[in-house]
Amino acid sequence: MILKMMNRLKKEEKGFTLIELLAVIVILAVIAAIAVPYILGVITKSKDDADAAFFHQVYEASRLYITSEKAGSAPATVKVLTDLVGGKYLEAGLVMPSTKDAITAGKLEYNTSTGAIINIVLTTSVDTYTITPVNDVVVGKGKKTAAATDYLSES
Repeated sequence: MILKMMNRLKKEEKGFTLIELLAVIVILAVIAAIAVPYILGVITKSKDDADAAFFHQVYEASRLYITSEKAGSAPATVKVLTDLVGGKYLEAGLVMPSTKDAITAGKLEYNTSTGAIINIVLTTSVDTYTITPVNDVVVGKGKKTAAATDYLSES
C-alpha cells in the first residue's frame, strides 16, 4: 500500500523542465539587455543635467555679484571662491554634482565691452571642467567637458 502511494505521488509531482527554465532565463536576459543600457543612459543624462544646472547657478551668482558689487559693469574675470563664495553669493563647500568632488577654484570670464560670458572654468581636486557651448549656460544647458586649461587656483 505504501509503495502504491509513493509511486502515485511520484507520477503526480509537478515541476519545471530544463527547457522551461532555460526559456525563462533567456527572456530575462533579453529584458536585462534592453533595460540596463537605458537605465545607464538616464543616469548619465541626469548627471549632465545636474552639472549644467550647477554651472547655471554659478553664472547667475556671478551676474548678481556684477550687479551688486560692480555697478552692472562686467569685469574681465569673476573668481568663484574669492568673489562669489567670499561675497556670500554662493555657499561655501561647493561640489561638482556628478562627481561630488569639492570645487577648489573657478573663474568666469566676461567680455568687458559687451558683458557677455566668454568662459566658465571650475577646478576640483581631481580635474578642471568647462561647459560647452558657454552661451547655453544662460538657459541652464550645455555639457561639462574637461577644460583645456591649467587654471588650478585663484591666487
